[in-house]
Amino acid sequence: MTQKAPTAPPPAADAAAERPSKSQRKREMTALQDLGESLLRLTAAELARVDLPEALREAIGEMARIGSHEARRRHRQYIGKLMRQVDPEPLRAAIEDATGESKQAVALMHRCERLRDALLADDATLEAVLAELPDADVQQLRATIRAARREHSEGRPPRHARQLYRWLHDQYERKAQAS
Repeated sequence: MTQKAPTAPPPAADAAAERPSKSQRKREMTALQDLGESLLRLTAAELARVDLPEALREAIGEMARIGSHEARRRHRQYIGKLMRQVDPEPLRAAIEDATGESKQAVALMHRCERLRDALLADDATLEAVLAELPDADVQQLRATIRAARREHSEGRPPRHARQLYRWLHDQYERKAQAS
């Protein structure tokens, strides 16, 4: 009995084995469409913080003007098509940061809340904050703290406390980005 030598598969079979299947490509496109959907749920301020190509930014802005269900479905597909030209990982990270879903964003939020509460409780924390943020406007910060304390003692809505939190968040976010 003679054995046949194994034959190499034709070159077309090798190329087909290397590229993803049609089902895999469809899953990837659907994932990009879903990422585009999450971009549509961002507010204008959150969307402004995300680095997007201009065509994609315009397509997302145009979605608000579309009323028909079928037209919205087609436009979502168009956004998915535009998403194929973008690296999705930086977008996912930017969306997580914008929506506060990343661990760093949540940690920063909790830190700023604790600092705000400590600043409203006593003045000892103010010196520590000023040591970390030497470029801070001390006079404005002290005025905001006094106004927030006054609000709290009078039982008014915490407008200045929110302002203090936003200021702390912005300062520490800038500091983190500079590092």
